[in-house]
Amino acid sequence: MLNKTDLPEDIRVAIQQGVVIPAHPLALDSQRRLDRRRQQALTRYYLDAGAGGVAVGVHTTQFEIRDVGLYQPVLELAAETVDTWRKQSIVCIAGLAGQTRQVVAEAEIAVSLGYHAGLLSLAAYKNAGEDEIIAHCERIAKEIPLVGFYLQPAVGGRLLSSDFWRRFAGIENVVAIKIAPFNRYQTLDVIRGVVAARAEDRITLYTGNDDHIVLDLAVPFTCMRDDEAVAVRIRGGLLGHWSVWTHTAVALFERIKKSITGDAIDAGLLALDSMVTDCNSAFFDVANGFKGCIAGCHEVLRRQGLLEGIWCLDPKECLSPGQSEEIDRVYRAYPDLNDDAFVREHLDGWLA
Repeated sequence: MLNKTDLPEDIRVAIQQGVVIPAHPLALDSQRRLDRRRQQALTRYYLDAGAGGVAVGVHTTQFEIRDVGLYQPVLELAAETVDTWRKQSIVCIAGLAGQTRQVVAEAEIAVSLGYHAGLLSLAAYKNAGEDEIIAHCERIAKEIPLVGFYLQPAVGGRLLSSDFWRRFAGIENVVAIKIAPFNRYQTLDVIRGVVAARAEDRITLYTGNDDHIVLDLAVPFTCMRDDEAVAVRIRGGLLGHWSVWTHTAVALFERIKKSITGDAIDAGLLALDSMVTDCNSAFFDVANGFKGCIAGCHEVLRRQGLLEGIWCLDPKECLSPGQSEEIDRVYRAYPDLNDDAFVREHLDGWLA
């Protein structure tokens, strides 16, 4: 059992201020078995790229790791790598998914391995009422600090009301919410719920909207509460998109943070929103309803040498027709957004 008050001070500050947290992919060999060497190399990459945390066992890691006995080994390997590779404060978040009994067990594993919070998927509760889901969340919050997760329906999420997020924000052991519905109205539902719960100073908002990263981080959101305008910011990102080109993503994040302390936001920075979104359209296979979203990220990492192949646990998970060509296109269109040179410089050390 872990309460947010038990977290080290530096971790609590990092979560609250907002950091770059890549959603960690799963490295497999040609037999679709865990490739420990490359899995470890990925973690080292994210740490050296300047990420402030890693999220493991999440959608990008493939929820199917639970079906093949890889949940604990993958979380354990990432925790060991964080502990041995970098000594600065790194926020470790464990993905939690399934019905209550399973999630309690996963939370216990995560706490035992030193994870600081659990990103709670509600995909297993697609047909449940919000009262039942809130009860589930309250039970899991007794085991580990929670990061709420509004996952878009196209990849297994479900719609949730603003009142749900108000009630979720009222759970004391919630530390953050990842907003990832890929929808502006539903993004506002989360923010309105947090403001209604008077939790905007207690709960940190993270963007998971891979289609709107820059503007989510760069502009404030204003909601009304008791006839008062309340300004709220999304402070960090927990993103599958940031599992690739992470070094430049960190630089972009730092640029955004510096820009919002001034009187005006640079127009050039705002223009990057559409460029980053265009890259995401290729990586996440928007043209085919996100079917190749995990394989697309794998393909970028394969091209860089971090992964040997793009294999997923489900053989049906692969690039869609035309997706490789789309990745080629965004590579040509936005050469300054990739971090291939950084990866080349360090790859041998990460794989050692």
